[in-house]
Amino acid sequence: MRQRLPLFAAALWWGSLTTLGFVVVPLLFMQLATPAIAGNMAAKLFAVQTWVSLGCGVLLMVLLQSKARKVKSEWLKYALFFVAFGMLLAALNEFAVSPRIVARENLKLWHGVGSAMYLVQWVCSAAVLWKLAGTPADQA
Repeated sequence: MRQRLPLFAAALWWGSLTTLGFVVVPLLFMQLATPAIAGNMAAKLFAVQTWVSLGCGVLLMVLLQSKARKVKSEWLKYALFFVAFGMLLAALNEFAVSPRIVARENLKLWHGVGSAMYLVQWVCSAAVLWKLAGTPADQA
């Protein structure tokens, strides 16, 4: 069970980012009455997503660091980097970018920055999931 926990955390992280960013939020903008209503709901959902990302990231950091001490594996160092970088992007998006978007401060710029950061976070989570899914449980 404990051997599969990193894979589960990475799958939850990547899957939640994918579902929210590429399915739920676009549907909000297609289905709700105004972009303002959709934007307010999206902001709330992205705030929850930040905490999901940080929770999965902390769990991955703990589990992968303990494994890295036991197993000499170069990819674990990269996985830890991707997890840490993804967590940093999640926090920056929530606490630095999102308030500017909600305040409609230079909306085009900050929406672009936030979207790019979300996409890079998604790539980080995908890289970790990809590697964990391709690694036998006794080596991960």
